Amino acid sequence: MKIKLDKFEQSIEDNADKFVPLSDAEKNKVESIINVANKTKNINIRISEYDIEKVKQRAREEGIPYQTLISSIIHKYIVGKLVDEKAVLKSMEFLRR
Repeated sequence: MKIKLDKFEQSIEDNADKFVPLSDAEKNKVESIINVANKTKNINIRISEYDIEKVKQRAREEGIPYQTLISSIIHKYIVGKLVDEKAVLKSMEFLRR
C-alpha cells in the first residue's frame, strides 16, 4: 500500500540520510523539556455559574469533558491561536470594501 506524504513528512524522508543521532546529554535535555511540557497541575478558579454552564454546554456540543475544553482554550490563548470570531468577521468585512 502506497502512503501519500504531506510536505513536512516528505521533507523528513528526503533528508533521512542527513540524520545525526543525539548524544545522551542532548537526548536527556529533549526528554526533560517534553516531560515539563506534558506535566499537568490542578488549579482552583472561581467562574460564574453562567459561564461554567455555557462552557459545559459547548463541551457537550464538542463531545469532550468541560475541563478539557477549558484547558484547550487556555492553551490556544497562550500560543496565540485563540481566534476572536467577531474580530475575524469584522476584518473580512473591512477587506471586502
